[in-house]
Amino acid sequence: MKMIKAIIRPEKVSEVLHDLAEADFPAVTKIDVFGRGKQRGVKVGNVHYDEIPKELLMLVVQDDYKDDVIQIISKTAKTGNGSFGDGKIFVSDVEEVYTISSGSNTL
Repeated sequence: MKMIKAIIRPEKVSEVLHDLAEADFPAVTKIDVFGRGKQRGVKVGNVHYDEIPKELLMLVVQDDYKDDVIQIISKTAKTGNGSFGDGKIFVSDVEEVYTISSGSNTL
């Protein structure tokens, strides 16, 4: 299984969640986060914004579906002009999963 973590623009969250659900990937954890990329924030006039609000979406999928989920997030979260700050997607292996209510290993 794969853990997919996507950091995206807040204004794209609803659309990404909708497209994931439509593709039968409804189970997602969403977390408000703040950060900056290579550009070290944003300068507007004389004000420098060092921490930009973003959303972190996390989901776990079977290995066979990893590319599908990445494609959905990439396509939907990208702004029309493909701007800096559209986000990042991180993929890592999941070794174990346990359901708290039953204690069972669900892999």
